[in-house]
Amino acid sequence: MSDAFNDREKGFERKFQLDQDQQFRALTRRDRLFGQWIAGHLGITGDAVAAYATSVVESNFEKPGDEDMLDKVRNDLVAKGVSVPDADLKAKLVAFQNEAAAQIVAEKK
Repeated sequence: MSDAFNDREKGFERKFQLDQDQQFRALTRRDRLFGQWIAGHLGITGDAVAAYATSVVESNFEKPGDEDMLDKVRNDLVAKGVSVPDADLKAKLVAFQNEAAAQIVAEKK
């Protein structure tokens, strides 16, 4: 009987680990999509778009939550003299979160 419980426990642990991995991948993809969108506002083109998007992704590892990433993006926008309202930034994060989650789910199939 204890083998069944151990198997069940291991199954729950694997599912939790997979869910955490999927959530991390979706957030990273969201941040990359967001970085690409911001790059367009900053006039960044070509290979520099991917590099900028990577810097946005990396900026979100500094502190929990999205404020560190949003601060970086806001500073970059101000430095280029581009104005994007905070409401638009946050709305895009939500839209990209949904898009990233859908992409991750589609890849699993």
